[in-house]
Amino acid sequence: MAGFRTTVCEQPIPQGHGRVILADPRGFCAGVDRAIQTVQTILDAGNPHQDLPPVYVRRQIVHNRHVVEDLSRRGAVFVDELDQIPDQAVRAGVPVVFSAHGIAPSVVKEAQRRGMRVVDASCPLVSKVHREVQRFVRDGYSIIYIGHRGHDEAVGVMGEAPDRVHLVEHEADIEALDFGPDTPLVMLTQTTLSLDETADLAAALRRRFPWIEEPPGSDICYATQNRQQAVKLVAGQADCMIVVGSANSSNSVRLVEVARQALDARFPGQGEQRAHRVDDAGELDPIWLQGMDSVGLTSGASVPENLVQGVLETLASRGFTRVTRERAVDEHMHFVLPAALRSARASRKVPQPQG
Repeated sequence: MAGFRTTVCEQPIPQGHGRVILADPRGFCAGVDRAIQTVQTILDAGNPHQDLPPVYVRRQIVHNRHVVEDLSRRGAVFVDELDQIPDQAVRAGVPVVFSAHGIAPSVVKEAQRRGMRVVDASCPLVSKVHREVQRFVRDGYSIIYIGHRGHDEAVGVMGEAPDRVHLVEHEADIEALDFGPDTPLVMLTQTTLSLDETADLAAALRRRFPWIEEPPGSDICYATQNRQQAVKLVAGQADCMIVVGSANSSNSVRLVEVARQALDARFPGQGEQRAHRVDDAGELDPIWLQGMDSVGLTSGASVPENLVQGVLETLASRGFTRVTRERAVDEHMHFVLPAALRSARASRKVPQPQG
């Protein structure tokens, strides 16, 4: 993908005795790749809008500040809400991209009311959860949604039916709910959660509401599961773990939690001090490496590989020069661009999004 692809150096030149264990899979998932390519495609088409940006993006397209900064340098303008987009831009037909995390119906209606040219870059797996909410509400269910309060994905899902979707983040939230057996219930989950965390909350929900139903398949996305599986594999061998990802990236934060749990099983009481999150190599603290012979390294689903390369280079400069890989599973998932952009990408003309 333009702007973010790099090649990982498997055999750094400096010689040392430390080992880096790279987790596979790591980094971009199909939904993130699609969302970033959506904005890049519009930018690549050029800007026909005099004195206006080539594209607006509502919220961070993905939760990674380096990605957002790179797209901003290329001309994309990020806004928190649609009312920050001037009427002049709307009249000129400047595209407005919705982020990968999904969008509440109220935002869609506002865009329609103002006549905005919308390109929806919502991850198809998040959109699947939205459709589940719509279906279960239509069938008379109340929905208990396991998620993190305030996260963009959770806000979008709950916006489908604010009076019927009840968010739980901790077991105490479950105890505060009051439903009788005559109320049909179903549980759904945020796609980026920890598998273990979700399992614990799901078990608590079953104890509290034995009649609660679940959709046929897990809502946690394939990439979240695969990256967590890879972290467990690597943390079973490494002395410490580094997770590359931004602080507001739910899946990156969950990777740190999974790493800490795995390391705590091997080094009782030390999991928290042996697993760390960094945005980039500049945040790597040399103290974390003291006394360590091996470092596990992975990255969240919204992290460009060049940031992992930067951490690898810094680790090599500190003596961790032997690099091996541990692959948990092969990934082959790919999502095509939103339909409104496919022909535009081929012709390099200004896209005419239809939603």
